[in-house]
Amino acid sequence: MSAAHADATPVVLAQQRAPKEYKAVVDFLRGKNGPKVRRGILHGKRVDYFKGKTAVRTLTSPAYQKLSKVPKVENEEEAMALMAKVLPHAFFLRVDRPEIEPPPPSGTPKTLNLAPQQSFDPLVFYAWFYDGSPLATYLGGAAMVLVILAGVMFPLWPVKLRLGVWYLSVLALIMVGLLIALAIVRGILFVITWFSMKRAIWIFPNLFEDVGFFASFVPLWAWDEPKKKKKRVKKERSRIVADTDPVDGAEASGEPDVDDIAATSTAIQSASLINGTVKNRHAATVEDDDEI
Repeated sequence: MSAAHADATPVVLAQQRAPKEYKAVVDFLRGKNGPKVRRGILHGKRVDYFKGKTAVRTLTSPAYQKLSKVPKVENEEEAMALMAKVLPHAFFLRVDRPEIEPPPPSGTPKTLNLAPQQSFDPLVFYAWFYDGSPLATYLGGAAMVLVILAGVMFPLWPVKLRLGVWYLSVLALIMVGLLIALAIVRGILFVITWFSMKRAIWIFPNLFEDVGFFASFVPLWAWDEPKKKKKRVKKERSRIVADTDPVDGAEASGEPDVDDIAATSTAIQSASLINGTVKNRHAATVEDDDEI
């Protein structure tokens, strides 16, 4: 698809003419399991873009294989062929990423240009012109409007409903206060046990860990584990190995072992003598064969 054809056919109309199975593929690619996107600037507007090979890899993933009502993809060649069929419907278009001098700072969105020739290549970039299913957008907008209206019309709520909301807000404040108090108490106890015992104690050690709500309160207490324990164990093991193995100890210290050098030279000399004997025997055998 050329650039002139892309301009003649509006993007919205091209997307509306796409078959349902292609729309399902695009919805999958634009969803949470889709290819990794980057932020770029195309004609002064921020857009999301991705690389072709990441889309091919996504279409060959197990998540895509679980979908129904989508074209089957068995290998990368079929994935590239499917992307080439979806491309004319302008859900995404091929873009170039020119080199700019001086280069922009790290983290700055890259400048993109629409490619004059639209074809699929796994090694180039493609910019999204599709924001996903409009149903989710409509539902999210409607929910925001309802929440705002409910907050504005709070004085008009029934008395029992307003009283229930007040109790819930007080309960939430109490929970936050208890969490802060628990954090202070566990910190004080940790400091006390740090100075009075060999090892400090944590109350609810998983309280601020990335675990579930109930798992945050299990176990009730635990000893504080030093973070440098693994490094000390490694150092002790290396020291024990160096003490028990004289050859390794000499190599670690960088000083050669005299006995080891003598044994090595003796082995080399023996190997040379054996090699010479074999060569002489081989030469004698060849001479005998020539005489025969």
